[in-house]
Amino acid sequence: RFCICVYNLPFDGVLDFEEFTQYLRTHEKELKLMFRSLDRNNDGQIDAAEIQHSLHNIGVDISLEDATRILQRMDKDGTMTIDWNEWRDYFLFNPLTNMEDIARYWKHSMMLDIGEQLTVPDEFSEEEKKSGYVWRQLLAGAMAGSVSRTGTAPLDRLKVFRQVHGAIDFKGNVLSSFQYMLKEGGPWSLWRGNGINVLKIAPEIAIKFTAYEQIKNVMRSRNETRNLRIHERFVAGSLAGATAQTAIYPMEVLKTRLTLRKTGQYSGIADCAKQILQREGVTAFYKGYVPNLLSIVPYAGIDLAVYETLKFSWLNRNRGLTDPGVMVLVGCGAVSSTCGQLASYPLALIRTRMQAQASVKGAPKPSMLALLHNIVTQDGVAGLYRGISPNLLKVVPAVSMSYVVYEYTRIVLGVDIEGRRGGKGKG
Repeated sequence: RFCICVYNLPFDGVLDFEEFTQYLRTHEKELKLMFRSLDRNNDGQIDAAEIQHSLHNIGVDISLEDATRILQRMDKDGTMTIDWNEWRDYFLFNPLTNMEDIARYWKHSMMLDIGEQLTVPDEFSEEEKKSGYVWRQLLAGAMAGSVSRTGTAPLDRLKVFRQVHGAIDFKGNVLSSFQYMLKEGGPWSLWRGNGINVLKIAPEIAIKFTAYEQIKNVMRSRNETRNLRIHERFVAGSLAGATAQTAIYPMEVLKTRLTLRKTGQYSGIADCAKQILQREGVTAFYKGYVPNLLSIVPYAGIDLAVYETLKFSWLNRNRGLTDPGVMVLVGCGAVSSTCGQLASYPLALIRTRMQAQASVKGAPKPSMLALLHNIVTQDGVAGLYRGISPNLLKVVPAVSMSYVVYEYTRIVLGVDIEGRRGGKGKG
């Protein structure tokens, strides 16, 4: 592919020979500086280990085998090293000027909300933190999540309804479940529970981000500038998610109860909380807490693993290009989050069942394992995925709404991808 990016040249709509030559000279100088920065032993050759080390320094961890495959794309003479000529010929007509360009686009920089666990961007520079960019971006994510969840609330209520009512309790299909909800409460009943679902976004984002930053600082120990490796990011993300969920979990229980309520059962969020407290006690606000906590690990692990796999797959196929484009980033984020949901769905279903059970004081409380046994016995293994179809149906509209609102909110707030004020950046 022949691609020319012209920097700092007069724009008159025409590229003449002198401007083209100036571009080549400028770009070649930048490539030379980059080549020298990768050539750690100053022998005039770049090997696979140096590529691996350079990417590691900017937070992209790859195996030596992957680094070798990258090298072989540029190695014309088969020496398993890259000299200056090979490096220049490969990148001269591509807009790559800095290895950090790759990592900058591929950070989890977009906050896509598909209605389950929120994805918070995993890396911010000190400059971004000091400038207030971080909180503007988190605010944009909260706004996007609010619109996305409101837009897909009917599908979310349908999912919760089918999760709680097993095949024996309610034998109808997805369509009959939808018709039942409409008949029982009318069109507005499809948005039951959405208010609390939106309200919990802000505290969840704030707590998760703050906890993640603190956990990263502990992991880095004395080396404050070190980038976390993939397994460290997984552990930090899981612990941050657990911290946020512990803090806001009573709101999760309220959301489930309000979503499933019948007409006239509760007058609002406060009335629902009051009735639960009076009839079931404080412990009712942490029903299903254990399966919810356990679901964080497979969700975070699969989400991160799939995202990293898709990222490296794209990078391997598009050497020399830094910006993967909006569709690639949105697609990778949506696919990885969906895979995480599928892996943790059985635990999420058990959690919702436990949250929905209005227990009477003194009555036996079914445990997580007892519920698991009952579901498999009555509905089979497929019962653990009851309600998955409306959950999958909402992924595309949720991601689309989340992305559009996120981008426009960032424009209003004056935030671009690099943390500077003004201008729209690519997420």
